[in-house]
Amino acid sequence: MLMLCITGLPLIFHHEIDHLLHEEVEPSVVPPGTPKANLDQAVANAMAKFPNQVPHFLIFDRDEPNALMVSVGPTIKANPTDNRIARVDVHSGAFLDSPDVTGRFTYIMLKLHTDMFAGLPGKLFLGLMGILFCVAVISGIVVYAPSMRKLRFGAYRGDRPRVVRRLDVHNLAGILLVMWTLVVGFTGVINTWADLVLKYWQYDQLAEMTAQYKGREIPARLTPVQEAVKVAQQAIPHMQPAFVSYPGTLFTSNTHYAVFMRGDTPVTSRLLKPALIDAETGQLTDSRDMPWYVSTLFLSQPLHFGDYGGMPLKIIWAILDVITIVVLWTGLYLWLRRRKPAAGAARAAASPQQRPVMSS
Repeated sequence: MLMLCITGLPLIFHHEIDHLLHEEVEPSVVPPGTPKANLDQAVANAMAKFPNQVPHFLIFDRDEPNALMVSVGPTIKANPTDNRIARVDVHSGAFLDSPDVTGRFTYIMLKLHTDMFAGLPGKLFLGLMGILFCVAVISGIVVYAPSMRKLRFGAYRGDRPRVVRRLDVHNLAGILLVMWTLVVGFTGVINTWADLVLKYWQYDQLAEMTAQYKGREIPARLTPVQEAVKVAQQAIPHMQPAFVSYPGTLFTSNTHYAVFMRGDTPVTSRLLKPALIDAETGQLTDSRDMPWYVSTLFLSQPLHFGDYGGMPLKIIWAILDVITIVVLWTGLYLWLRRRKPAAGAARAAASPQQRPVMSS
């Protein structure tokens, strides 16, 4: 948990850290209402830099609305975790850059925080640690009241030995952070199940939405992606595109574009609604709200990192994270300090007793 809190601290400001440490080509600044470039032309400009690759996804960056990210891979069925990202200007369609994020400080922190570079087993292990953490917090609530019965709330006994002072800091900070640590711990557990949740959605709702197209091959000629997005916007006018999955990729079927739409408020912008567009005819075939378990996952992610309320909330999240590090560190100190006398007593009991030597 100490590792998770330390790695989670810079992730709260990952966007700001990346801008500070890494140079990126900035998109053009245009007046409000400026028309956007044709998506097919923007994708073509990106693919010109990757002649042996194919587009997998289009990602409309929430933090940088003037930039569009194109995720590309060697084949349409290649593992998207190994994809390269090309950034293009939303309004001009011009290629901006293709940053390699795998060597960035924030990427290393993210991998340590999410799976410790161990993939799904690492995520499930951290999920188990999160469950134990929540149990520890709840048990701390149970033992707090009896242990503080003879002391006033928030008592700090500055005249007592160091171990007592550390205990007072640990108890006070821990009880003040109960709600925050439970929220962050529980949402962190949910996030570790992301791969399983999305896989279940594929076999559940997505399979049902595309059942009649099962077994079909990827069309030789695709409807322009601009037209697919336009159809999705007409079908769901109160939302805007957040993510487009090309036919044959992970989040759709072989015969559909999946255009994931989002709202425009801090909460609804995290909730996605897929619209499936037939890649041959360009017609909408289905659109449904995400099931509750996927929506729960989407809402838990920004709540975990505190990135849905702007910089003020990020600062609050960082302060609470630092205090949690203090709680964990003082708890570790108290646990080690408590074990030392026990270990010494155990060694003394295990050593042979010295007996006086009897002279003959």
